[in-house]
Amino acid sequence: MIRRWSRGVADDHMGEEILVRSGAAVRRHPWWSARARLTLALLARQGVRAPARILDAGCGWGVTLDALEAAGHRATGLDVSPRILARIDAPDRDLVEADLTRPLAEWREADTFDAVLALDVIEHLDDDGAAVATLAGLVAPGGTLIASVPALPALFSEFDAVQGHRRRYEPDDLARAFEGSGLALRSILWWGAWMVPILRRRLRRERARPGDDPAEVYLRHLALPPWPGPLVLKAAHALEHPLAVRGSLPTGTSLFAVARREG
Repeated sequence: MIRRWSRGVADDHMGEEILVRSGAAVRRHPWWSARARLTLALLARQGVRAPARILDAGCGWGVTLDALEAAGHRATGLDVSPRILARIDAPDRDLVEADLTRPLAEWREADTFDAVLALDVIEHLDDDGAAVATLAGLVAPGGTLIASVPALPALFSEFDAVQGHRRRYEPDDLARAFEGSGLALRSILWWGAWMVPILRRRLRRERARPGDDPAEVYLRHLALPPWPGPLVLKAAHALEHPLAVRGSLPTGTSLFAVARREG
């Protein structure tokens, strides 16, 4: 079932055609499944246990939504793109169309969540602080908000530009987005330290070609190496996972913020 809290223009945040054409690549890429595993681990450390009510804001192709449902959570997926929501709709699945930059006119105060996720969402928005404040309003008292963002501004590339990223973050930048939100920021964690040198090398080689189709650029960056390359990527994520959960990494290509609504 797809409900609507507000209506926006998906292309204002990330090209909808990119989303529509990238589903298969996203679902087979180890990065998305590794991010979902890390998110579940962070939820568990905050005491969010199944069957918690969890909102996955910016759910896209539903990789994290699938993981939440498989873990026994009562998950709701939210996205600005009606085309993507239609593709992941299923019986008994709760989906919401909404634009976080607009008033959630159809939202009801009773519809709050034990946890809200905003995984790689706020970097697509001009006012990330306003988006965090909106998301904070969806968190029940005592609940948790987890947000992830791309890290290290020096790594900003055509891959960021083509998908509508306004910025990459340092920890202080991410902390500022939570100021005035009404949430208590618990921790900011790095993820993807092993990918930093890879992205730096890719950035040095990057040569944007005028007229490139944005969806093709996006898919080019998602291309997996030949076998057994995908296994190596999965192993690298798995080895780093416990360090990321403990907050022991000194750098990374992503940052996670964990915050709580005191209640």
